[in-house]
Amino acid sequence: MATLPPSRLYRTIWRWHFYAGLIVAPFLLILAVTGSIYLFNDEINDRIYPEQRFVAPHAASVAVSTMLRAALAAHPGGATRIDMPTAPNRSAVVFVTPTEGAPLRVSVDPGSGRVLGSIVYERTLVGFADTMHGSLTIGTLGDRIVELAACWALLLIASGVYLWWPRGRSVAAFRLRPRTTGRTFWRDLHGVVGIWTVAFIAFMLVTGLPWAGIEGDLIQRISAAAGVGYPPSHSTHNPPKSVPMKQALGAAPWTLETMPMPISGEHAGHAGHAMGAGASDAATITGADRAAAVFRAHHLSGYRLFLPAGPTGVYTAYTYPDQPEGQRTLYVDRWSGKLIREVDFAEYGIVGRAVELGVQLHMGNYFGLANQIVMLIPCLAVITLVVSGFAMWWKRRPAGRLAVPPRVAGAPVAGLIAIIVVAGVVMPLLGTSLIVVVLIDRAVVLFGRKRALTGDVVRLGR
Repeated sequence: MATLPPSRLYRTIWRWHFYAGLIVAPFLLILAVTGSIYLFNDEINDRIYPEQRFVAPHAASVAVSTMLRAALAAHPGGATRIDMPTAPNRSAVVFVTPTEGAPLRVSVDPGSGRVLGSIVYERTLVGFADTMHGSLTIGTLGDRIVELAACWALLLIASGVYLWWPRGRSVAAFRLRPRTTGRTFWRDLHGVVGIWTVAFIAFMLVTGLPWAGIEGDLIQRISAAAGVGYPPSHSTHNPPKSVPMKQALGAAPWTLETMPMPISGEHAGHAGHAMGAGASDAATITGADRAAAVFRAHHLSGYRLFLPAGPTGVYTAYTYPDQPEGQRTLYVDRWSGKLIREVDFAEYGIVGRAVELGVQLHMGNYFGLANQIVMLIPCLAVITLVVSGFAMWWKRRPAGRLAVPPRVAGAPVAGLIAIIVVAGVVMPLLGTSLIVVVLIDRAVVLFGRKRALTGDVVRLGR
């Protein structure tokens, strides 16, 4: 039975699948490798830095201020945060901005107050993988590149499913054919791995996008405006003097990143809370004990405590457990020592709860080792898809040429325009990049035609 030639739609999608792969393959490979490392961040750090991460179990802990002073005595500067131990055999970690050098994470034994050691997070394997995964280590520009790659990857998997869908091949599209070699083997491997893991990869991409600079901010703003993000009842606390929580602290649960920070009442007329280089004054260090007493009274443990920066700053503590249903955030006035506000997971809107759940699943935290293994599947699949895609292209391309699939005359344009419009609304960065690629593609075609016409004129002149 003769095989029908591919339709115009099929060939058009193949061309765009190629473009998507060309754009995102190197970045997807980076994300997959670094994501695989970060999935096992605790296990890796426990193996590399056991002397800093484990302590002898203790019946009682020294005061928070004692741990802060010990860290600052070993590394003079300012302290911004202390992560309290999540288990009796775990250390506390003080975040120090030293007088000279890079920011440090200083491990302290909570039973004795003894400093165990310090690291520059970005110079560790896990820290490098974390930074590379989020921003390619180049800040905002890297964040935008990663976001763009994730958006294009969604187009890549959608077009890939369309191209590989059986269309009469029944189960052959879902298994590797025996004894295949060369480009056929790589094509089968690419298609079969992709079709079996597409749902995992799509989940990984969708749950990662809320962290992206543009898309994440869009989701934050829309969900907050609709009252389905951070608790609407807390949106009117102390505006406009305060600033968003992430801007103030440098870190926050996703749902609360844009929620206005409360301010300490005695100095409410001063400028709003802003992230500082770190607190080292005696009053702030001592006040951490009074704040810790409030947190204990509210049965908060294993929390991350952020010290106030400036006269209107507050002591902020939040829990960030593997299962987000246990998230709680408390704010304590730095002057009176009284609880200003408490927010817990039950108050989050539906979008906030969904994103927090997706975040923990994405990071492999929610149900332990099984979750890590499940999320490792799309990471390994992406690596396989990138390698097999490159091998397919390398084996079919003419020497010295890019070998872009040919442009299809009379290709359906309405569908492409619709995709660009929808993408521009839902994912602005993707929509913008699609327009740029369409214009580049058009320019390449026109340039090719011009060269062909020039060649014809030259030949006729001869």
